Amino acid sequence: MNLLDYLIPFALALGLLILVHELGHYLVARWCGVKVLRFSIGFGKPLVVRRAGRDGTEWALATFPLGGYVKMLDEREGQVPTAELHRAFNRQTVGRRFAIVAAGPLANFVLAIALYWGMFVVGTDELRPRVALTDTPGVAATAGLRDGDLVVAVDDEPVRSWQELRWILLKHAIDSRRVVLHVRTFEDVDAFRVLDLNGIDIDDGGSDLIARMGLRPWRPHIPAVIGRLVAGGAAERAGIEVGDEVTAIDGEAVDGWTQLVERVRHAAGRELRVDVLRAGAALSFHVMPDTETENGLKIGRIGVGVANPVGDGGTVMFAEVRYGVIEGLTKAVRQTWDTSVLSLQMIGRMLLGEISWKNLSGPVTIADYAGQTAQLGIIHYLKFVAMISISLGVLNLLPIPVLDGGHLLYYVIEIIKGGPIPERVMEIGQQIGLALLVMLMAFAFYNDINRLISG
Repeated sequence: MNLLDYLIPFALALGLLILVHELGHYLVARWCGVKVLRFSIGFGKPLVVRRAGRDGTEWALATFPLGGYVKMLDEREGQVPTAELHRAFNRQTVGRRFAIVAAGPLANFVLAIALYWGMFVVGTDELRPRVALTDTPGVAATAGLRDGDLVVAVDDEPVRSWQELRWILLKHAIDSRRVVLHVRTFEDVDAFRVLDLNGIDIDDGGSDLIARMGLRPWRPHIPAVIGRLVAGGAAERAGIEVGDEVTAIDGEAVDGWTQLVERVRHAAGRELRVDVLRAGAALSFHVMPDTETENGLKIGRIGVGVANPVGDGGTVMFAEVRYGVIEGLTKAVRQTWDTSVLSLQMIGRMLLGEISWKNLSGPVTIADYAGQTAQLGIIHYLKFVAMISISLGVLNLLPIPVLDGGHLLYYVIEIIKGGPIPERVMEIGQQIGLALLVMLMAFAFYNDINRLISG
């Protein structure tokens, strides 16, 4: 993947999220009768400006794209003609001001719900929640889970896909709970396993959280039989043919296609001796894997494809997950709510020092995920956009001056005390909020660069 494979999906996602957020402010402001002077995607000097509407609102695209704003008529920012005082933002009731400011983050939540709803109703092919144990023992083995167990429910909550299982276990791991897994074994027998998540480290441990529980997705055994060759690839150049079964690499036995792929991936730029069976005859070839870069790492490829991608497990790995219109909407709302709550829990634990600040991500990491999910397909990309939209909504609702949540905090105080907060207090709050925001961005950028360097 080149740089544009990351930048284009990132720009599209970011542009959509900012547009939706600012449209929330804009539409509610207009509904409340407030005059909007400028609608800007980005900060700084406007690159493109167009006037439209009866109020001559400026629609602008500005230099710094990581954000946007809606500028409204306001006496605190300049003189307002007497005839238009009733349309100034500062002249509105505290309830209307609250609604205008809250509309931005709420629009991001609505976007996430709409995206999830559409995906749930249309349906997607998902990896079934059939588990296998990792080589490193974990709580899954202690609970009695076995290779091939299909998870049907967790604490009576139905599970229909591997991603759903991951999400539910993550939620419970944060609460350090014991959960009951309803599983169906390979022998089609229903059983219940108690999974103790107390003590599972949810912090950045350098590996997947589910893997630290001792679980991974189940895969059928797929023989290492060559089904196709890439023209001009390393395997073809060495003389390997379609139908050859790889039995060993550098003298070490190869047990299936997965092991073949892993051995080749870790041999970039290093010649391999590949032993195969061809029509019952044992042959050996010297193969120099081609070197490619994937997510910043150099990997080896020999240009072969599997003959039987299903394998001999006799079990369907994927299933279509689809919901009805009402059920899909309910699930979309719940998914958005659960993700928001989880985000707040993670932020709270960071503040308490229970989770490392290394988990904080910035635009570089987001761009990386944007590119990766776009390559996986439209469904994965839309799921990514929905999750980032929720994160943006949660971030903007934090009670930090400068952010929407800080203004909402001011309005709550105004309602309680029965009058506006002094301008000087608000100015100090804005300065503190800006400093906090700069500090958070610095942490995020540092973590991004550190991930790039460490791979």
